[in-house]
Amino acid sequence: MKETAKKSASSNTIYGIGCIGAIIYFISHATSFWMGVLGVLKAIVWPAILVYEVFKFIGVS
Repeated sequence: MKETAKKSASSNTIYGIGCIGAIIYFISHATSFWMGVLGVLKAIVWPAILVYEVFKFIGVS
């Protein structure tokens, strides 16, 4: 049997490190408990927000 390696392992690692960094950033800047909760939620979806803002900047409809 032929074994195959997962090719996206390095991108998953970078995404995970980015999420951890975003959680630390948003929680450290939170002024209340609920702002911290909102920060965790923002940290989960920050790549989607980034792509949306880039598309808006370059004018993709």
